[in-house]
Amino acid sequence: MMVAEFIAVVVIAYLIGSIPFGLIIGKLKSGVDIREYGSGKTGATNVMRTAGTKLGVLTVVLDVVKAAGAVMLATVIIDSGSGSLTIGSMSIYWHHIAQVVAGLAVVAGHNWPVFAKFKGGRGVTAYFGTLFAIFPPAGILGAEVVAIAALRSRHMSLGSILGALAAWCLMVPLTIAYDFPPIYLAYGLVVIALLVYQHHGNIRRLRQGTERQLW
Repeated sequence: MMVAEFIAVVVIAYLIGSIPFGLIIGKLKSGVDIREYGSGKTGATNVMRTAGTKLGVLTVVLDVVKAAGAVMLATVIIDSGSGSLTIGSMSIYWHHIAQVVAGLAVVAGHNWPVFAKFKGGRGVTAYFGTLFAIFPPAGILGAEVVAIAALRSRHMSLGSILGALAAWCLMVPLTIAYDFPPIYLAYGLVVIALLVYQHHGNIRRLRQGTERQLW
């Protein structure tokens, strides 16, 4: 029964993540396929550059909501009374595992959406959406760092990476002081590694001084 529930969590979260709000908004509001412009991604930054700031912000909100919703839905499917998995002397509750699994699946869906020929975004807004549901203080701090760093440097890629790192750094002391599940730390590291990989071209351009600016 538990296996079937986890399969449901993965499939549902991936399908929710696959909803390409940036692509939909670009076509409905501007009549363009944003994958044919700029970075070719369906994320909020490319929507902002292609269709305008307001539509970019709308894309951020919708992507965050879909990711947070996928994680919260996973908690409903596998509730807190499901027990725990024991590894050595450490116990990990199944609903915490479900949250992490849903987080990974929704980020994967956002990056490689089945509804958009597997051409999506880079996973930044989806990741922060999962953090708002899993670990709200880290999500809030990370989002603030993204906004400040991106606005000051005019490079969303730099802000995104710094924001993800800041969120994880906050998770470390909170995990130690308040006994939050260590599996969240592992989740953060995995997604940060994915974000760095997804931004490898941006990182190269940042080092060369040729990275595209927000405006």
